[in-house]
Amino acid sequence: MPNTYTQIYVQIVFVVKGRQNLISEKIREKVEKYICGIVTNNKSKPLAIYCNPDHTHILIGLNPSISISDMACDIKANSARMINENKWIQGKFSWQTGFGAFTYSKSHVGNVIKYILNQSEHHKRKTFQAEYVQFLKDFEIDYNEKYLFDWLD
Repeated sequence: MPNTYTQIYVQIVFVVKGRQNLISEKIREKVEKYICGIVTNNKSKPLAIYCNPDHTHILIGLNPSISISDMACDIKANSARMINENKWIQGKFSWQTGFGAFTYSKSHVGNVIKYILNQSEHHKRKTFQAEYVQFLKDFEIDYNEKYLFDWLD
């Protein structure tokens, strides 16, 4: 798209089906690299990623030619396929339906990158459920708890 200039920063958050702790430290970096490749292949720029055992955060410089929904769908479908083809877990791996997407201005990108890369420490203090609900509140997103991710008790 000649003469099209954009600056679109989006954090996408998605969850392992059933909130199972399936992304072990042994495969985490491989999954992250693969997801970054998917983002790059979609003409976008991965800025930060962290795959927790049960959920993933990724900050993307999004190309305007792809929708956030298409990007999230592509990431989830192809990374799940790759995990299953490599048999990195016992049984079948899949992501839960849905995702969260939160946009940021350029001035916030540095802090968001630090936040994502510090996930392992962050979740020693705060659960994913509390974190995600806080995102929804901070971004003033109306939600129905019935349709949030399947929480494990």
